[in-house]
Amino acid sequence: MLTWMRRNRSSAVEEAEKPVETGPGDSRSASDPAPAKPLLSVRNVERSFDVGGQKLRVLKGINLDLYPGQLVMLRGRSGSGKTTLMNMMGGLDVPTAGEIYFHGNPLHEWNDDKRTEVRRRDIGFIFQAYALMPLLSAYENVELSLRMANAPRSEWKNRVTSCLELVGLAKRMHHRPFELSGGEQQRVAIAKSMAHRPSLLLADEPTAELDSQMAAQVMAVFREIVAKENVTICMTTHDPTILEVADHVYEMVDGVFVSK
Repeated sequence: MLTWMRRNRSSAVEEAEKPVETGPGDSRSASDPAPAKPLLSVRNVERSFDVGGQKLRVLKGINLDLYPGQLVMLRGRSGSGKTTLMNMMGGLDVPTAGEIYFHGNPLHEWNDDKRTEVRRRDIGFIFQAYALMPLLSAYENVELSLRMANAPRSEWKNRVTSCLELVGLAKRMHHRPFELSGGEQQRVAIAKSMAHRPSLLLADEPTAELDSQMAAQVMAVFREIVAKENVTICMTTHDPTILEVADHVYEMVDGVFVSK
């Protein structure tokens, strides 16, 4: 599965690197495409917590840009700071110092209500524990995301169905979580996170509880979402077997990036 994904990624990269034909009125070089603007920018971000009267520095001057249509991984051991960083990128927390811009807007300056509204409208979260309602079917769990985002009711059926088809669960949409495997539950969570058409998906250790085959299926779904929905996905992981699927991998150790 992962070999197939890498081969298709290589083909896509080769296609993207082909020369661009320019007309007589186009002064831009074929090798000089217009730069994309970051979807999310992290600038010199620090995060500290008071623990027993002592200051614990969890993040120490992080800089990061996420661009549209990327799959980015934050790799590191437990306690390295990757989940803390992701929480701030999603507006669940604010930095002690530094700046975070989402669509060019200062996420770090907004109050809780405004950050909540942005999350509900334009950011999707995928948690390790799936966060599914146990008494609702897969279809109803995904539909719940649209209800919370105040999406027009007329769009619900088509959007829920298309999301579940995209993650390969069209024939399982009326099953409840306890009737699904761990990998299937995670794919329902993915469908739920993308139903309201966010521009950014944040996934915290989405493959941690899955075996290698199920993890490969989830990563295949992520790549398809990036391609078809033009979504940016940023995920945390400590699994070295899935790193080659990413567009970029950032290694975190003790609150700093040590490699890219």
